Amino acid sequence: MKTLIAWAVLALSLAFAAAPLVTSPFTGFTADQLPIPQIDPPVQPAGWAFSIWGLIYLWLIVSAAYGVWKRADADDWHRARLPLLVALGVGTPWLAIANASAIWATITIFVMAAGAIGAFLAAPRRDVWLARVPFGIFAGWLSAASFVSLGSTAAGYGVAMGQTGWAILCVILATLLALLVQARRPQAAEYGLTVAWALLAIVVANGLTVPGLVALASLAALIGGLALARIRK
Repeated sequence: MKTLIAWAVLALSLAFAAAPLVTSPFTGFTADQLPIPQIDPPVQPAGWAFSIWGLIYLWLIVSAAYGVWKRADADDWHRARLPLLVALGVGTPWLAIANASAIWATITIFVMAAGAIGAFLAAPRRDVWLARVPFGIFAGWLSAASFVSLGSTAAGYGVAMGQTGWAILCVILATLLALLVQARRPQAAEYGLTVAWALLAIVVANGLTVPGLVALASLAALIGGLALARIRK
């Protein structure tokens, strides 16, 4: 069973990476997907930040291939593979989901994030660069991206507050989640640094507007938390 799951992770990693090649690109929710169109919402990072997906796709494939080759029956890898399967299984059709429904895209990206965080927290202590690091980068980006989706969707449906309010709230929530997860594995800075990458891109996208300043403060808090964690390690 462990070997079968290892092969399933490799197959889904390949499918996950191939999905953008066979699915219409997703660059944000379109005007007809939300009652209140969200054009360049302040919660969304600058476009260059999304280039991290190339690294995520490639590293997950390398990790899965190594896992099949050298760690197919390993108990420590198996514990991380189970939540990773959830993230990859939901992530493979996610672009199609996002192009069809903002609400379902938001629900499923939180499921993806939960699976990726679970894989990161369960990652084996050995093979750091082939397991913990790619899982951490995957989880870090989804920790931020899930709240970006929530902020855009909630503002698009006019829930409680507008774009700026949801951008501020979601930046704060993403930072709190990152600090909580990072506290569980303080030595694994790749997770927090990936969330910091997303926060930096939000700062760049917003400049010195209120969301940008909140993202800058959150970035400083996250970097400070990472530094403190490394000192206490």
